[in-house]
Amino acid sequence: MITLPGFSCEHKMSAFEKCLAGSRSSGKLPTNMANKGPSYGMSREVQSKIEKKYDEELEERLVEWIIVQCGPDVGRPDRGRLGFQVWLKNGVILSKLVNSLYPDGSKPVKVPENPPSMVFKQMEQVAQFLKAAEDYGVTKTDMFQTVDLFEGKDLAAVQRTLMALGSLAVTKNDGHYRGDPNWFMKKAQEHKREFTESQLQEGKHVIGLQMGSNRGASQAGMTGYGRPRQIIS
Repeated sequence: MITLPGFSCEHKMSAFEKCLAGSRSSGKLPTNMANKGPSYGMSREVQSKIEKKYDEELEERLVEWIIVQCGPDVGRPDRGRLGFQVWLKNGVILSKLVNSLYPDGSKPVKVPENPPSMVFKQMEQVAQFLKAAEDYGVTKTDMFQTVDLFEGKDLAAVQRTLMALGSLAVTKNDGHYRGDPNWFMKKAQEHKREFTESQLQEGKHVIGLQMGSNRGASQAGMTGYGRPRQIIS
């Protein structure tokens, strides 16, 4: 050990470092580090802003729709963010919801008879819902991440996904949506125009205005090259 006046290179391991060193040698995280703890500082501030985006009125509308769409067997959650999260967390109700938008015989998600109790099974069920929702037409930008629901990181994103799903169901109007159509806005639909072969051929001979036009043009008032312009006062 090298010692300088007033300085020492000796380093005493803190309890945290000893714990971490032990976990490295064993390959396992200590129990008190394995679970997500509370947010502090900047992360707590960011989480607070995310939570403010959660809409409790929207929650009521989504809960009503899910119950009408899936049937009363899904129950009703306690009001508030936590109740909403717990209700959807294992992925079963979400799976029933997306399945209800498909005809019999083509349900995209297999729903277990007994709700999964193991964490990875629950997250897997949520992931299956997300895949089915994307196949139904929900865009990636409207899709929440599994941790947003499972860890409650961004329940506003969960609401956004469900709103997008409901809007698609109303827009498709294929007979599988149940509930008040006014609960969701219809998505803008593309209007395709079909032309006959003769119309397409005629269109090839039309000169667009952006290409310019010489119709009505003349050389009146113009002088030839090299000739002086006559100015009469």
